[in-house]
Amino acid sequence: MTTSSRTPDAKYAQALTAYRSWWRDLAAVSATPAPNSPRLDDHAVGGALELLKHGLTTAQKQQVVTRGAPRPDPGIASASPDKVVIRDCVDGTDWLQYKRNGELKNDVPGSHFKADATVRRVDGMWKVSDLYMHEAGSC
Repeated sequence: MTTSSRTPDAKYAQALTAYRSWWRDLAAVSATPAPNSPRLDDHAVGGALELLKHGLTTAQKQQVVTRGAPRPDPGIASASPDKVVIRDCVDGTDWLQYKRNGELKNDVPGSHFKADATVRRVDGMWKVSDLYMHEAGSC
């Protein structure tokens, strides 16, 4: 089944929920940052989980925290019983990195960016398995 809808068939709603939860997990854990948080694998597996851990480890080394939250607006590009491909334009205008002293990390404003994700059914649960975030301003 192939769709390109922002209001998908109800059977794929759980895949979209897992995708949105992935972003909430990232926002919550980025506020610390905590690359070993047990929350990370709640909605992520494979490459998406490694992306989370890598980004959080980098933020920890750079001593930056992220405040605010991204606002995803996903649409389904294609779907099958165990795999959903998502295309998104994430609003990151209020999701910024700060130094530990409270100053902005840089003078680059938040922006909208394209995200491509694959969500798969793993042991009966939907989890984001792959995610690619395009450059700022890509949508």
